[in-house]
Amino acid sequence: MASGIELQPTSSKSKAPLSSGLEILEPDSKTGAASGSIKEVPAYHDSDDYSLHEGTTGDYVAREHKIVETAEDIVNQVLTVEDDPTLNPWTFRMFFLGFGLSIFASVLQEIFYFKPQTIYVSSVFLCVIAYVLGEAMAKVLPSKGVIGSYLNPHPFNMKEHAAITLMASAAGQSALATEVLAAQELWYGGYPSKVLGVFITLSSQLIGYGIAGLLREVLVYPTKMLWPVNLPVTTLLESLHKDKIAAKQRIKIFYIIFIVVFIWEVFPEYLFPVLEGVSIFCLADQKNLVFTNLFGGASGNEGLGILSFCFDWQYVASLGSPLWLPLETLTNNLIGYIGCVILFMGLYYGNLWRAQDFPFLAQVLFTGNSNGTYYEQYNQTLILNSKMEIDQTLLDAVGPPHLTATYIGYLITSNAGFTATFVHMLLWNYDEIKAGWAWAKPSNLRKLLMLKTYKFWQNQETPEARLARKEADPNLDPHYKLMLRNLYEETPIWWWGAVVVIAWALGLGCLYGMDSTLPWWGFLMSTILTFICVLFFGAQMGITGFQFNIQPICQMLAGYMFKGRPLANMYFTCYTYNALQMAEVLAKDLKTGQYMHLAPRATFFVQIAGCILGALFNYIMMISIVDNQGTILKSILGSNIWSGQNVQQFNTLAIAWSMPAELFSIGGRYEWVTISYLIGFIVPVPFWLAYRYTKHPFFKYMNVSMILWYMGWLFVGINASITMFFIVGFLSQWFVRRRYPELFVKYNYIVSAALDGGTQVLVFILTFAVFGGSGKARPFPTWAGNPDTDTHNLDYCMPNPASG
Repeated sequence: MASGIELQPTSSKSKAPLSSGLEILEPDSKTGAASGSIKEVPAYHDSDDYSLHEGTTGDYVAREHKIVETAEDIVNQVLTVEDDPTLNPWTFRMFFLGFGLSIFASVLQEIFYFKPQTIYVSSVFLCVIAYVLGEAMAKVLPSKGVIGSYLNPHPFNMKEHAAITLMASAAGQSALATEVLAAQELWYGGYPSKVLGVFITLSSQLIGYGIAGLLREVLVYPTKMLWPVNLPVTTLLESLHKDKIAAKQRIKIFYIIFIVVFIWEVFPEYLFPVLEGVSIFCLADQKNLVFTNLFGGASGNEGLGILSFCFDWQYVASLGSPLWLPLETLTNNLIGYIGCVILFMGLYYGNLWRAQDFPFLAQVLFTGNSNGTYYEQYNQTLILNSKMEIDQTLLDAVGPPHLTATYIGYLITSNAGFTATFVHMLLWNYDEIKAGWAWAKPSNLRKLLMLKTYKFWQNQETPEARLARKEADPNLDPHYKLMLRNLYEETPIWWWGAVVVIAWALGLGCLYGMDSTLPWWGFLMSTILTFICVLFFGAQMGITGFQFNIQPICQMLAGYMFKGRPLANMYFTCYTYNALQMAEVLAKDLKTGQYMHLAPRATFFVQIAGCILGALFNYIMMISIVDNQGTILKSILGSNIWSGQNVQQFNTLAIAWSMPAELFSIGGRYEWVTISYLIGFIVPVPFWLAYRYTKHPFFKYMNVSMILWYMGWLFVGINASITMFFIVGFLSQWFVRRRYPELFVKYNYIVSAALDGGTQVLVFILTFAVFGGSGKARPFPTWAGNPDTDTHNLDYCMPNPASG
């Protein structure tokens, strides 16, 4: 979890620290710097003293560091509790750039969803590019006369910038509904209705948003709900608008790196794709399948990528830029990575679950009929009836499917990591959890059962009384109180309720129109479960910054509730897991709006607009990719450009969990997938006890839940980038941060944004120009740096034998 602040516990009661990049220095009495000003300094500086040039705004002289310990410290000292209510976000620039970047982000994210390795559009890049374009428009557009008062009424300001960033952030999410619809097209006989597909995509996104708004009193307003993942963007927004001199220096660096990376990425992406993964071991021995499994990884589902070197930033930063990840996260990640290599090689060469009868890495289902090399892909149409439900008679005749051992390993470790996270947080972060869940006291919960709580049309409290009550509440964020004092109009709760009701009704109609096989009561259950999950998992993300992946849990629950109905499984998961993800993203962004003092109704508008634009262009892009790349999306290996690995995983678990008794229940073939949930409750306890009785920092540093998550990390995709990921991460967070702290603080985040931006813009262009994103592909001629991937892996490792 990347953040802009270092939280280091100093008391004897240990806590798992949040991630880091800043510390706070008190203003010196000689300089008279305003309270609440900040100066970025290295969290791991070796000296207690740090001096700056005097005479500039916000300067600090040599002082002892003051470590930020609490959420109150952060919101008061790191983020300025100052507001200018006259700043206007409603400008032509905001609409133009907000809509434009929303379309760009949503299309790019959907493209990335069909890549061999899922990549996420960088919110920091969106923030920086919005600043660059906004400042450019402020200089270029006319500023005088009637036209000027409309197009360019004032300098580009922070609230415009925040609104653009929030709109693009809401749009830059890949709707899981498009994955369900892609699966229907690829494996279930086609789209029942493209029109209804549009509305079901909109519905599944907006339900989560409405629930987040209904729970904003819990998830957004309290100080404890810090949402640490916001801090990089919020500190960047402040730094770009509060110190224009420093902003010019940073933006200059951004331009240089952006252009260099933009040009460079043409080589690994198109002209010289061997640069995606250079394996010295495979170049030395190109006929060794063990080398392929262990050292290969430049092609999709090839190998584990040990000691391969990747020169394509798209894949190096595919799971989050290593420049952002704090040292603790990188260390636990590395331990999990090593554990993953040992586990996967042990499972495969130990032939557990008949591992060697199937490919080393694959996410599809397999049958028991050998094609001479590997077993064939499972033909699920042989067990489905005309309603796309599993027919038990047909299943008995064909037999249940098989999964690869590495995929089972991933399911076991991720399930164990899921439950281990609960225990880890209870043991190490109990104080934060207790404070963050104060809302769950019986007296507060009873209010939810009272009818008057929901009578929003009744004026139960005067604005003055409401302000006085909230001013007196010590738990509320000072930024929220400041907005109340400045008389920003609150978004009525019925607006959020209307979003949920309309989206729910729309979704129910679409589910029946789409032949989803999900009954109305199942859809109702999904909404109730989503509400509960947003309440608890959203609160945890707000406190700790850690985001849970509940998709396997949702598919397991659906498997037992809707046995034999894989489509119902996928739609239930769409309206639970996807809705939760959207609710967390939008609650996070509601908090960003609060930190930036953006009017609540402006935040509501830009988020709704971003959700709608994002869902529409997600859907349009999905249709184009599936229509043009369908054959590749159904293949096991895919290509180095396109892959159906996400859709394959989703469909595989939907089919597999539709027959839980045969596969996952106790006594089933893969019973350890279910047992692993119990294991996860146990594994954090020994480390906590060891630290409690020895006080050795090693035991505190080991986050077992995180390690378990990463022990299944390599089950899919292009893995040749992992070595470079750790090299770059440790170089930034350990070497540069310690040796050159001023450079780290000043340029680390802007460099990361430039690397992400240059790469992602180039990928966006190449997707439509040569990769066939909207029609015919134009591959570069085959040569040594661009081998024929039908006969070779990109890194020249021995190809895995073809499977059906």
